Order: sequence, then structure tokens, then C-alpha cells
Amino acid sequence: MSQDLQIYFNPNCSKCRSALEILDAENAPFEVVRYLDHPLSRNQLETVLNNLSDPIADLVRKDSRFSELGLDTADFDTRDSVVNLLLKHPELMQRPLIHKNGKWSIARSPEKILEILRA
Repeated sequence: MSQDLQIYFNPNCSKCRSALEILDAENAPFEVVRYLDHPLSRNQLETVLNNLSDPIADLVRKDSRFSELGLDTADFDTRDSVVNLLLKHPELMQRPLIHKNGKWSIARSPEKILEILRA
């Protein structure tokens, strides 16, 4: 990876687009990773979970797609269940996901993005 900061990005996501605006406004050098075009491997997902600053279960979006698939939130609270789900359905990965200096964070709020930048 060419930058110390990567944002795992879905262009259809308003939170992702807002995160890019904040990163640009802060003049932070970053790399955009379109994770739906290049889904994370099992090893990459395990690395994310090993270094995630948020609870493991939070990496899974519990949205309308989750409901369409007939999934139950109680079934996705362990690392193996989260990894297996995201390998099969990468669209269910919470976003934006930011990687900085070996740490991973779910950065849905502007405050969280600024906290990550200043850490």
C-alpha cells in the first residue's frame, strides 16, 4: 500500500463520500480502496479484525441487504462468523473503514474520521 492511510470505500455510500471530503479538506494523503471491486481475502479480513478498534460484530452492516438474506444479528458476533459472512457477502462490510498505522476503524462520523487523523 502506497500511503499510511487507506479508506475502504463504496462510491454509493454517502458516509464514504463525506469521509473523502473530510480527508481532502484536511489535506491528508490517502489511498482509496474500492473493496467491492477488490474484496478482502480471508487473511486480510482476519488482519482487520485483529486490529479493529471497534467490536468485531460492528464490521457487519445490519441493513436491508442483511435482512433480505434472512440473517440474524446474533449469528455474527464471532470472528469466524464475521469473516465467513464478509467473504460471501462483501457488500455487508461496514463502511467507511479506515486503516492507519496498522489500526483499523469504522469511521461513520466526521468526529471519528478527525480522531483517526489526529491519532
